[in-house]
Amino acid sequence: MSNVLREITPLSDKDCFYIVERHKSEFQFPLHSHPEFELNFIENGAGVRRVVGDSVEEIGPFDLTLVAGTDLEHAWEQGSCTEADVREITIQFSKDLFPGSVLNKSQFTSIRKMLVKAEHGLAFSTRTIMKVYALLDSLASETDQFDQYLHFLRILYELSLADDARILASSSFAHTERDTQSRRVLKVKQYINDHYAEDLRLETLASLVGMVPSAFSRFFRQRTGRTVMDYIIDIRLGNAARLLVDTSENVSEICYSCGFNNLSNFNRIFKAKRGYTPRDFRTLFKKTRVFV
Repeated sequence: MSNVLREITPLSDKDCFYIVERHKSEFQFPLHSHPEFELNFIENGAGVRRVVGDSVEEIGPFDLTLVAGTDLEHAWEQGSCTEADVREITIQFSKDLFPGSVLNKSQFTSIRKMLVKAEHGLAFSTRTIMKVYALLDSLASETDQFDQYLHFLRILYELSLADDARILASSSFAHTERDTQSRRVLKVKQYINDHYAEDLRLETLASLVGMVPSAFSRFFRQRTGRTVMDYIIDIRLGNAARLLVDTSENVSEICYSCGFNNLSNFNRIFKAKRGYTPRDFRTLFKKTRVFV
């Protein structure tokens, strides 16, 4: 991660959070990371390209994203946006804003879970954005700092109740695991993470937890909401994306070193899941990275 711009935010030890509102027509800040959490709101920015980890998407008229990972690269780029007046509100806050003694209280349970998920980046739906729009709209202009803090807490709480927030970056790219629901699931996921480059068979994974393959398939899907193969592909693609970004290995080498046994199949799956071919994905990140 030494070749990604490390942003030094204006947040001081005395600040609960830092907030800035901008009106702009161009997005020029490069791909970067920082230890602070960031809530970023964009209005009238249809076509702006949002990059969070290995997730690359063009946003609609409204976008609200929460990023909570020290090493999770992110940026908002021009993309196909041609709007002359794009509104952006950026709120950065330290992990210390919520010490463990507070987050462990029952009143903060939903916020704590949301911040864990945000280690992969979270994108909120337009429906959820509209629920907090008035609070976001007035937050930057609020003159009383205590009221501003209370409004910010309300925003985080409302967002934590959303049931349609989407996780953006894959776990293997973000270098952090998502919540697991049981020890058996954790054991299988860890095995996949350690052996993703190998030929992973359902029988092998099922035997790790003492189950027959058919029962294990149902169990894994019930506990994770996805099939075993979907999870394996996600881990392989995340590691492939990381190699595309961090190394000069050619696409063919990366394909086979990440467990894919067919280059054309790898290219097809990568484009279907990431929206870009592996080669175009690498080019995109080279354009947005700053070497320091």
